[in-house]
Amino acid sequence: AEAWKISEGSPEVVVAVIDSGVDYFHPDLRNNIAVNAAEKNGRTGGDDDGNGYVDDTYGYDFFNDRANGYDDNGHGTHCAGIIAAEKNAIGVRGIAPRVKILPIKFLGKDGSGDTADAIRAIDYAVARGARILSNSWGGGGASPLLDDAIQRAINKGAIFVAAAGNSAQDNDEIENYPANYPNVVSVGSSDSRDARSSFSNYGNKSVKLFAPG
Repeated sequence: AEAWKISEGSPEVVVAVIDSGVDYFHPDLRNNIAVNAAEKNGRTGGDDDGNGYVDDTYGYDFFNDRANGYDDNGHGTHCAGIIAAEKNAIGVRGIAPRVKILPIKFLGKDGSGDTADAIRAIDYAVARGARILSNSWGGGGASPLLDDAIQRAINKGAIFVAAAGNSAQDNDEIENYPANYPNVVSVGSSDSRDARSSFSNYGNKSVKLFAPG
């Protein structure tokens, strides 16, 4: 509430939710979706904005390689609501209820996905003008190609935020990705007492901050 006295975010700021997609028709989110006007007002079946993706009005689904990042799992919508649910007396209120959410799907209905699609998702987010990339996922070993994609995004001015992980481990000792790549804002989970959640990863060097999780 104190932070909202300073700012509730700006519709000029696009936050890409790179996850299982987003329910862009949800009553708490539909007015805060980064809509691709060129595609919405263009030809069906055409790449009206020339970005290489046809009809990507509401982001893109890299898991199924098709337009619009609709959520069939629920996790991405949950994350999007925490970020930018509208101040409308419906449901919850997001931390930044005036920013725009760009739905990007690379995780399937079961929550799994592959690194190649994550790389494409990151590059797409930056090309669409996202200034913050929200990544509440992790797993697998280090990937130089994924690291390269993340650094490309950061070098273009984006902030890459990643979950520290939910294995109650020290990320300084056992690296967790993408949270442990350089220049990533790695976020652990805190509980209602402002202490580390029992399941949350941690790390004096590798985890930058904690937030309610």
